[in-house]
Amino acid sequence: MTTAIQSILNKLGIQASNPAFSTGNNWGGESNPDTLESFSPVDGELIASAKVAGSSDYEAVVLKAQSAFKEWRTIPAPKRGEIVRQFGDALRENKDALGTLVSYEMGKSLQEGFGEVQEMIDICDFAVGLSRQLYGLTMHSERPNHRMYEQWHPLGVVGIISAFNFPVAVWSWNTALALVCGNVCIWKPSEKTPLTAIACQHIIAKVFKNNNIAEGVCSLILGDRSVGEMMTNDGRIALISATGSTRMGKAVGAAVGARLGKSLLELGGNNAIIISEHADLDMSLIGAVFGAVGTAGQRCTSTRRLIIHESVYDAFTAKLVKAYSQLRIGDPLDQNNHVGPLIDTDAVTAYLDSIEKCKAEGGNFVVEGGVLSGDAYTSGCYVKPCIAEVQNDFKIVQHETFAPILYLIKYKTLDEAIALQNGVPQGLSSAIMTLNLREAEQFLSAKGSDCGIANVNIGTSGAEIGGAFGGEKETGGGRESGSDAWRAYMRRQTNTINYSNTLPLAQGIKFDL
Repeated sequence: MTTAIQSILNKLGIQASNPAFSTGNNWGGESNPDTLESFSPVDGELIASAKVAGSSDYEAVVLKAQSAFKEWRTIPAPKRGEIVRQFGDALRENKDALGTLVSYEMGKSLQEGFGEVQEMIDICDFAVGLSRQLYGLTMHSERPNHRMYEQWHPLGVVGIISAFNFPVAVWSWNTALALVCGNVCIWKPSEKTPLTAIACQHIIAKVFKNNNIAEGVCSLILGDRSVGEMMTNDGRIALISATGSTRMGKAVGAAVGARLGKSLLELGGNNAIIISEHADLDMSLIGAVFGAVGTAGQRCTSTRRLIIHESVYDAFTAKLVKAYSQLRIGDPLDQNNHVGPLIDTDAVTAYLDSIEKCKAEGGNFVVEGGVLSGDAYTSGCYVKPCIAEVQNDFKIVQHETFAPILYLIKYKTLDEAIALQNGVPQGLSSAIMTLNLREAEQFLSAKGSDCGIANVNIGTSGAEIGGAFGGEKETGGGRESGSDAWRAYMRRQTNTINYSNTLPLAQGIKFDL
């Protein structure tokens, strides 16, 4: 590990002068001797080790969160927003350091690491405004001299389970909104990226301390799947917001549903771009390539499929092949590189397995894949982005592989293209590249894309804070971030006030004594 990385860890409150260190009781504990080891996919080096929580540690965190909720919910929402504003400012001060750690621990490009922290800052800004806009409705009562309205109250303890590919942004989407709504949060990050989570906890804990807010409003607990299972089965946690694979989401949804709790699920994607005969092919190329290889294909919004009109299929495929030949793969901290590593060697194995399955089903690779070796790729996590001509009904095409594998599919009519786009179990993000207004409007209509996100002349990856983020079908149906996503973190209450001197009943019912 370089001196520069050590300096960044120190700045973020992670004392890692040697690879092994204890994080203390805030997120690990004394009841469990196990540790999480964080290896960088950039160079394969052990960055640091962190203690994980046992069952008694988990119990202490939940009890502290319950106690903190009693105070936090009484603080006026605009004042809660002010604290979130300070958190946003603290992120601004630490943007370079935190963004670099995201890049080094997760493997995404440095610019994407900075961009992820910027998303955190943006959601804090959004939440500050939201803290004065938690609106209810006023309704007219059918009974004279009565007033009806609805208001929103916090749920209580919100559990957040996040994935490795956006190790800090997705937590902040949930946390910023949950906090201004009056909830307290318990965060279980991916065991593959614990250090970025510890850094975030240091930053937000300092903000709370400066405002004399009791511990427990935001808690971090490290561990493997067992910690997530404790959270999902715990009736004291009102909402579980989980981001990850469809397999994981089904398990979370079943466990939370069995106790009639609330869940917010943002799961896998199998996203397609339709390249119309009326598309600007040069512009389409940028969206397709970045969508497919950005974050080494490890975004839930990564472009997995290109559905290309037969009249432009050959020309666009040639552009893709040429563009892929120019990709620079290497250290993501070097801003000259386009593609960094996969998260770990397990991901590499899944990538290679998917390539073999595609070939076995008849896929024709126009750009071959493979694992890179040599001094620049010592971690064993660097792979070649590849492209295959396939049929949409191939089993492997129906499956989400978290890797830079792009599938090409040919179509004749727009109706056929939309059917292909919708013809997968997932329903997160989608796009059409076209300069034809009718095509664009049909794609966005009720008979068009069945995804939670549908774009025209931009790719599938990337999202702005102002819009609710999430998808349908096996993507889980949850919505995070902007728009009215805040309602998922609150409970609705309808109130009726009788200011008359009688008690009339609804629907004209008579009950005379």
